[in-house]
Amino acid sequence: MTRVLIADDQALVRAGFREIVGSAGDLDVVAEAATGAEAVLLAPRARPDVVVMDIRMPVMDGIEATRRITATVPGSRVLVLTTFDLDEYVFGALHAGAVGFLLKDTPSADLLAAIRTIAAGDALLAPGVTRRLIAEFVARSPAPRAQPGPSVPLSAPLPAAITAREREVLVLVAEGLSNAEIGQRLHITAGTAKTHVAHLLLKLAARDRVQLVIVAYQAGLVTP
Repeated sequence: MTRVLIADDQALVRAGFREIVGSAGDLDVVAEAATGAEAVLLAPRARPDVVVMDIRMPVMDGIEATRRITATVPGSRVLVLTTFDLDEYVFGALHAGAVGFLLKDTPSADLLAAIRTIAAGDALLAPGVTRRLIAEFVARSPAPRAQPGPSVPLSAPLPAAITAREREVLVLVAEGLSNAEIGQRLHITAGTAKTHVAHLLLKLAARDRVQLVIVAYQAGLVTP
């Protein structure tokens, strides 16, 4: 059972998400928060697998809440809600440790799929959302800020330890492909693709696939 914490300052939105998530047999809403500060307090006790996090909330915004939760509750992964206006709040969420982005008006089925994707240890790399966000983020950021994870300078070459096959996989990850889709594209199994992704995460000291996408943009393998 995947444990979910919902953080949103609008009671009706929380109620809607609670009903949607509660309708899934494999998901369980273990806590709800109306502010970022409340989410930070609840997370260590509730131990959610996934936090569905609004960005703009009173007392403490979703970015700071994301930063604190990912630092203090390592098993919790944050899925950020956004109106997709590409503002600095969204870019800040990348630095704070969010592993996915979701539109607030997303269909119910997509919300459930996103939560399952995040819970499975993957990042939400929907071509219409996360890739555009990261492309814009890289275009606005001439150099990465201090943070856990990769520190590859913009347009810098990849480390020599990255093999040619891993480089191919990194490009496909940046294009938003899943392990199964990468396997189909390169004529390898999904398991082999997953192994290549794991090697990339290790060699690039990346926290997750979102950071791999950032590295791919910063290394010039793909362009916004």
